[in-house]
Amino acid sequence: MQIQKIQLQHFRNHTHSEMTWSDDINLILGHNGAGKTNIIDAIHYLCMSRSFAASSDQYVIEHNHSFFKIDGWLSGSIRSEFKVTCSYKRGEGKKIWVNDSPLDRLTDLIGMVPVVVLSPQDRKLTAEGPSERRSFLDSMISQQSKSYFRDLLDYKKVVKQRNAVLSNYGLGESGKDHFLEPWDEQFCRLAARITLKRARILKQFAEFLEEVYQKIASLHLKPRMEYKGAMSISDDDDNEMTEEQLTEIFEKQLKADYKKERDRQYTGVGPHRDDIIFWLDDIELRKYGSQGQHRLFALALKMAELFYLTEMLDDLPIFLLDDVFGDLDPQKVNLLFEMLDEHNGQTFVTAANPDVFETVSDAVKKRIKWYNVEEGIITEKNYVDV
Repeated sequence: MQIQKIQLQHFRNHTHSEMTWSDDINLILGHNGAGKTNIIDAIHYLCMSRSFAASSDQYVIEHNHSFFKIDGWLSGSIRSEFKVTCSYKRGEGKKIWVNDSPLDRLTDLIGMVPVVVLSPQDRKLTAEGPSERRSFLDSMISQQSKSYFRDLLDYKKVVKQRNAVLSNYGLGESGKDHFLEPWDEQFCRLAARITLKRARILKQFAEFLEEVYQKIASLHLKPRMEYKGAMSISDDDDNEMTEEQLTEIFEKQLKADYKKERDRQYTGVGPHRDDIIFWLDDIELRKYGSQGQHRLFALALKMAELFYLTEMLDDLPIFLLDDVFGDLDPQKVNLLFEMLDEHNGQTFVTAANPDVFETVSDAVKKRIKWYNVEEGIITEKNYVDV
């Protein structure tokens, strides 16, 4: 998948910006605050209908304006050429068009333009709470499986309805039992499917993670992942559980936890509560890993995601790297670009200092198209002018 051209209107500090991109490596240079991240965040909108850097659409509108609009012209293996438009206006919300036809649901965009993002925020994956790791896994799986994404959306609705029943004091205990029954049936079935899919994908993904981590870290430590939930499984566990068996486990858990859930007024078990534990040999990374181990593990996760989706999808994912070179020594920068050299898809890289790329091989430099951003203005550069 490639994005050929993009147009931005009132998107962060880009009043009116337009640029045609290389289908290879696009390196976007500029000082902090110039608008580099804004460009690849706009590309992320065209892929996932949301920002990877802001918590709300309203925060990416240019100051003193009421809307933003992003137009992207793309091409891929499944769709030869098509246009995606994303717009947001205060009071009206967000809309997505594909070839000027509105999508009925924003979620229909997911998987159409696969994308992987590597940014400094990825440190949250290893250092913070379970929601970060669930979000990472759900996003990766949803881009390759429409059925999983539909199950995930349905599951969230069911949990919301169960919680509403549990928190309704007016129903009484018998009333809650009556209204929970149909939601419980859906909950157990969806929870089983989601959990099984996550566990199976993690087992496949583990091979990619181990290979990438060994290249990056050059250490004799094996990365390992353990899924913690109703079904606890590690990436080297060969035990298989059927959907029916896991559904029964969830049914038993709901019955056992009913009084606790009624008191706390929320659903306390299920995929929305599960976690993925990261290990280096016998070291639990979140609790005992060094800062360097956290940084390299997060980097390996995202590179592994890139190669995993490349293997699984018909269209190559677009790869976005936002300001990730500041903490890497020259050897790691070269290793990262060597791995990028294995990726035949389109890549966007932002950086404040071009000097970090001095040691990159001439073969890789020939693949790079150079750009400069200054106060929201994008200009194409030759390497010698950078």
